[in-house]
Amino acid sequence: MDIDISPLARAIERLEEGVAVYQRDTSQTLIRDGLVQRFEFTYEISHKLLRRYLAANPGPPELISGMNFADIIRLGNEQGLLLGDWRRWKTFRDMRARTSHSYDEAVALEVVAGIPAFLDEARVLRDRLRARLAP
Repeated sequence: MDIDISPLARAIERLEEGVAVYQRDTSQTLIRDGLVQRFEFTYEISHKLLRRYLAANPGPPELISGMNFADIIRLGNEQGLLLGDWRRWKTFRDMRARTSHSYDEAVALEVVAGIPAFLDEARVLRDRLRARLAP
């Protein structure tokens, strides 16, 4: 199976780096805004990589490609790839949707507050995929 998880690993590292910098000075709006963007791309990579993995195993790709996001998360959870269930991932999906429609400082603060929980999920996905894809 030719699935490269290094983009997810790098995205997680960048998000962790952003969290660490922001926690030192939460008044830095530029850092906070960058942190929100890092969340967005880490989230996108996470669910795309999950879908790609599931299409290859257990497959078949046609079935997986037709699944909606909730079903992908449920299947990922059933396969033991995720820490949380659909409700938890729906929270992250809602966070992502809220950041893409318009900039609102209150929304940005809510998203930043949710990033540590998302990081837990993304790390588990990375680690479990790494273990399953190891030669």
